[in-house]
Order: sequence, then C-alpha cells, then structure tokens
Amino acid sequence: MVAAVPLVEIWRGDFLESLHCGHAVICGPDGEIVEAWGDPHAVVLPRSSSKMIQALPLVESGAADARGLTGEQLALACASHNGAPIHVERVNAWLKDIGCGDDDFRCGPQESRDDDLRIEMIRNGESACRVHNNCSGKHAGFLTLSQHLGGGAEYCQIDHPVQQACLSAFEEVTEETSPGFGIDGCSAPNHAATLHGIARAMAFFAAAEEGGDARQDAAARLRQAMVTYPELVAGEGRACTELMRACDGRVALKTGAEAFFIAIIPEKKLGVALKIMDGTTRGAEAAIAAILVKLGILDANHPAAQKFMTPMIRNWDGLATGAIRPAAALL
Repeated sequence: MVAAVPLVEIWRGDFLESLHCGHAVICGPDGEIVEAWGDPHAVVLPRSSSKMIQALPLVESGAADARGLTGEQLALACASHNGAPIHVERVNAWLKDIGCGDDDFRCGPQESRDDDLRIEMIRNGESACRVHNNCSGKHAGFLTLSQHLGGGAEYCQIDHPVQQACLSAFEEVTEETSPGFGIDGCSAPNHAATLHGIARAMAFFAAAEEGGDARQDAAARLRQAMVTYPELVAGEGRACTELMRACDGRVALKTGAEAFFIAIIPEKKLGVALKIMDGTTRGAEAAIAAILVKLGILDANHPAAQKFMTPMIRNWDGLATGAIRPAAALL
C-alpha cells in the first residue's frame, strides 16, 4: 500500500506546524485515473459522500416519479443538512406526503446545527427530533423507496430491499465488489470501496445524461438537483454549499464524515474522491478546494475559495497567527 501523502499544510508564523496527509483520485469517464495522490487503491468508507449513490434506486426504480418528488426533495435525499428550518420544513412535508411521521425514521434525533433554531427550541423546552438529523432527507428517500418496493419498517437492515438496492447500485457504479460495510452515524450501512472506485462512480455521475437509460437519467437528475439547490445539500456557511455556489453550478460537491469529499464535474466528465487520513474536516475542505482550482473550476480569488483553501488562523484576540494552505503536491 502506498503511504498517504501531505495534501494540506498548517503554518504558524514561519513554522510548518502540522500536516494533513491523505489520498485523492481524479477519474475520467472511462474509469481511467487522470491524476492521483497517495494510494488510489486504498480501501475507504465514503460515508455521506456516497449519498447520491444511495439515492440512485429511489429515482431509477420509478419511486421518485410515482410520488412526484421535486428537485428539492432529490437534493435533500443527497444531503447532510444543517437541520435548519428550510431543511426541517421540507422533510416534514415529504413525510406527510408519504403518510409517515418522525417515528418512522431510523436515524437518531440530532440537535439542529442552525443556531437560531436550536436556541429557539431550547427556550421552548423542545427536544431534537429525528427530522433534525442531518441525514433525514436520505431517510425520507429510503422510506419512499421502501413503500415502492413493499419493504418492512426496518429499512436500515442490510437484508432489507432498500439496502440491497443500494448495495447493487454501489457495486455497479464503483465497478467493484464491496469488501464490507460499516454502520453510519444515521444507522444505515455504508459500503467500502477503493478510492479509485468512488472516483469512478463520481465520473459516472459527471458523464450521465438525462434522458439516457434509467440509471444515467437518475444520476443526471440527482446531480442537477444538487447544483440547483446547494443550500439544501448542506446549508449556510458549509463548504458544500458555498463552493457549489462559487462554481456557478459547474460542480456537485458532497462531504462525508471523517474527512471524505467528492466532486462531480459534468463539463469535464471527471469524478474526484479524496480522504484525509486523520479525519479532520479542515483538511478535506482545503484539499477539495485546491483540486477544483487546479482543474479550473474554482477561481482561487473567490472569497469561498480563500475561506476553505487558504484561510488565516486567528487567535482569540483576532490576531493572525498562521495559515492553512494546500501542500505543494496539489499546486
């Protein structure tokens, strides 16, 4: 196995204080590696970066059209959202439309990441619900698909028709047999693949054409939903949302826990997957922004690029004490 390579540097004054090392792959539409850092064959758990793959069966099966799902709902199916009112209200409406309630979710309750809503709920003595979970949009998609397939209530079980459909889609678009799975933070299985396999899947999404076969059409619709509604995929202040806006719809982005990130770039038919091995979000955000700049998709001078790729480190008194910057390998 090839060792992880330095991808992001942390400087304090003139001293290189820390390094975020990892692996990254850029893949073309035929599955070929265009460029790689570290080990493209490293086996990884893509975590929430695989949500658009998990949403493929929702669209491909006909469930989405049978329920008249909108682009907003497809974006939420791919989301790790903030649990802000724009997310919670839409997911609750979706639940009502399919005749379900909060207790039908199998993701756990999670406090909203939206400061105003969280403070309001505390003042009102309200507890967090499952709809506030950052994965509730994905789970609304699971419930919709489960109804369409005639599955039971425990849709997160690995042998449930929903999860078997997700596994089939995952192995087919990564073009790999998954060596296994872990249980994600929202209780759903998260399947492993090589980094090359995940990048290959993202390249498939990038090259997919709406109106093609059922899978291509599903992938193109999900990709378009993400870039049309970036605020639903994550939320205000988040890297996914701000970088998609900065790229003017030219890229679909999705973060995953433990410092995973993917990019889907339709105009170049490229897919990107990266993993920072220490699990630090700031490293993954800086690295994905640097790769987008390298590919000519993101302007290095855009405020969002500077916010995530080259932010200043400030102390509690507001003094600039250091900086985050991409390592030489990404420049």
